[in-house]
Amino acid sequence: MSRECEICGKTPLKAAKLTFSHKQNVHRQAPNLQSVKANLNGTVKRIKVCTSCIKAGKVQKAV
Repeated sequence: MSRECEICGKTPLKAAKLTFSHKQNVHRQAPNLQSVKANLNGTVKRIKVCTSCIKAGKVQKAV
């Protein structure tokens, strides 16, 4: 099960939380993926899309 947007290719990032003493705690920041029914080439398919692509209108949702 991949954590990747099928429209823009956004994947998880590595980020570091810094404490007051500047110790680094490395963690992952996953993109906000939603499972959406979309029209792709005239067929309805369920794809994983990040919310920024949905908000920008890059996905044609199926009714």
